Amino acid sequence: MKLEATTAQNSFRYGWLLSRIWPYIKPYWFRITLGFLVAIPLGLLDGVTAFALKPYMDYVIGSKAFEFTLLGHHYAITSIQMAFILPFGVVLFAGLQGVLRYLNGYLSTWTSQRITNDVKFDLFERLVHMHPQFFDENSSGIIISRYMGDPQTASAGIIDQIKSITTSFFGALGLIAVMLYSSWKLAIIGVVVLCVAFVPVALIRKRIKNASNKNLVIGGNITTNINETYSGNKVMAAYALQGRQNKYFRQQTIDSFNVNMSLYKRAGWMSPIMYLIASVGIATVLGFGTYLINSGQMTAGSFASFVTSLLLLYKPVKTLGNTLTNIQNLFVAMGRVFELFDLKPEIVDRPNAKVMNGFNDSIKFEHVNFEYIPNQLVLKDLNLTVAKNETLAIVGNSGGGKSTLVNLIPRFYDVKSGSIKFDDVDIRDYTIESLRRNISMVFQDNFLYSGTIRENIMMGNFNASEDELSQAIESAHLQDMIKELPEGLDTMLGERGLTLSGGQRQRVAIARAMLRNAPIVILDEATSALDNESEAIVQKAMDNLMQNRTVFIIAHRLSTIKNADRIAVINEGELVELGTHEQLMEIPDGQYKALYEMQFKKQETVAV
Repeated sequence: MKLEATTAQNSFRYGWLLSRIWPYIKPYWFRITLGFLVAIPLGLLDGVTAFALKPYMDYVIGSKAFEFTLLGHHYAITSIQMAFILPFGVVLFAGLQGVLRYLNGYLSTWTSQRITNDVKFDLFERLVHMHPQFFDENSSGIIISRYMGDPQTASAGIIDQIKSITTSFFGALGLIAVMLYSSWKLAIIGVVVLCVAFVPVALIRKRIKNASNKNLVIGGNITTNINETYSGNKVMAAYALQGRQNKYFRQQTIDSFNVNMSLYKRAGWMSPIMYLIASVGIATVLGFGTYLINSGQMTAGSFASFVTSLLLLYKPVKTLGNTLTNIQNLFVAMGRVFELFDLKPEIVDRPNAKVMNGFNDSIKFEHVNFEYIPNQLVLKDLNLTVAKNETLAIVGNSGGGKSTLVNLIPRFYDVKSGSIKFDDVDIRDYTIESLRRNISMVFQDNFLYSGTIRENIMMGNFNASEDELSQAIESAHLQDMIKELPEGLDTMLGERGLTLSGGQRQRVAIARAMLRNAPIVILDEATSALDNESEAIVQKAMDNLMQNRTVFIIAHRLSTIKNADRIAVINEGELVELGTHEQLMEIPDGQYKALYEMQFKKQETVAV
C-alpha cells in the first residue's frame, strides 16, 4: 500500500474511531475520569464573577443592606460589608480555579502523553515487521509523517480536546444558569442566538479532511526531501544539485501554503459569521433588556449580571467552535492511524509453521516466478539446486534478477509461484524468525546503526561470549583497526557508520555475520564498491566467513568468484548457464565467457 494515497475514509465514523482508541484510553481511565471531574467545577466557576455583579450592583452601588433569614435567624449585611466580601470572594474563587486549572492541565498532559506513547509503541512494532516491499513503495518522509506525526495529533489531542469541551460546556452551563437566574426571557434569546452560531461548524468537516490529507502528503514529501538532502549531500555537492533541492523544497512549502489558504478561504468565514450572529444577539438583548428595566421587570444589577454572563459566554462558545474544528482534525488523523493498524504484512508465518534448525541436504528453487509490479516478471520459471556447503556464484546483466533471487531465500519477498525448499520443505512452512536465524547476509552497502562497534557486531548474536566475539573480529580482520581506535570496540559510530571507510564497514558487517554462525551465507555485491586494497582484506574476511557454509555470492568482479564450486548466470530473470568456471568458459559464445573476457579486457585497458 502506498501511504500517500491515504483516504482516512472512517474520519466521520466517530463511534467506530472511539471504539478503536478505547483500548488505549482504558488503562488510564481513573486519571481521565478524575480530570473530567476537575474540569466540571473549573467550567462552572466561570459564572462566579458574573453572578457576583448582581448583588454588587443592587446592594453595594445601590447602598442597600442584604437581608436574609437562615435557620430562623434574621441577618443583614450592609453595603460596606458587601463591598469587601464580594471582591474577596471573587479572588478566592479565582485562586481555586487556578488550582483546578493546574490539576486539569497536569492530568491531561500525563494521560495524553501515555496514550500517545502506547499508540506509537504498537504502531512502531507493526512498522518493524512490515515486509521490504512496503519500504520500497513508501518514502521515508511519508512513513515518518504517518507513523510519528499522526499518532501525536490523534492520541495526544483526544483527551485535551474532550476535556476542553467539558470545561467549555460546563462553563457555558454555569453562565446560562446565571442568565436564567437574572432573566429567563433574555436567556431564551441568548441561548437561541448561540445555538445558531454553531451551524457553521458542521459545514466544514469534509473541507478539513481534504486539506488535512493533502497536507499529510506534502509534509511527507518535505521530510523526504530533507532526508535525501542529508543522505545525498556529497552527490548534491558534486553535481551542484543545491538549486534542484531548494526548488523542490520551495515548491512543496508553497503547495502547503496554498492548501492551508484554500482551507481558510472556505472555512475562515466561520469565526466572523459566529461573531456577527453573536452581535445580533447582544443588540437584541440590550434593546429588550432596556425595556425590561424601564418597565420594572428587571433590576440594573440583574441586567449587568446577565450581560456579563452573555459576554463571558462567548469565550466558551468560541472555544467550543475551535475545539470542534480541532477535534475534526484529530479524527482525520485518527482515521489515518487506524488505517496503519489495519495494514497487514504480506509475508507472515503460516498456521502451524515449524522452527528451522539448519538443513541437511540441499536448497532447491522449483519453477520460481517473481514480480515486483503485476505482470512484469523479474524471475521466470527458475529451477536450481544448491547442495549443502556448496558455494554458488551468481552473475549476469544488471537488473537481471540476481539480488532478487537471494532476497527470496530469507523471505524478504515471497515467490509469485513455484517454491524454494530446504530439504524438500517449503521455506514458507518455517517460521520467518527461525528461517532468517539460519541465514547471514553481507550487502554491498551494509547499514551500521548508531552505537558502538561492539553493539553493531553483537547484533549477529546478542548471546555470544567474549571469546566468540574476539574470534569473529579476528576472522573479519578487524583487530588492527580496533587497536588503532582510542576506545576500541566501544568507539561510537556516527549515523549509518559513516565515520568508517567502506572496507571497514564491510568487515564490521562480516564480523556480525560471523557471530551469527548461520549455515547459509549470502554475499550481495559485498566488494563491488571497494578499492583493490580494501577488497583484498575484505576478501580474506569473506573467505573465513564462507568456510563450511552454503554460500550465495553476487558480484560484478568475476575475479572474486572464479573459485566458486559453481556459477549461475542469470539474464533477464532466467537461468541461462550453470557450471564451474572451466565448464562455462568452454561454452562457445557463452554468456559467462563473454562477460568474463569483457571484464579482463577492461582491466587490461585500465592497466595500460
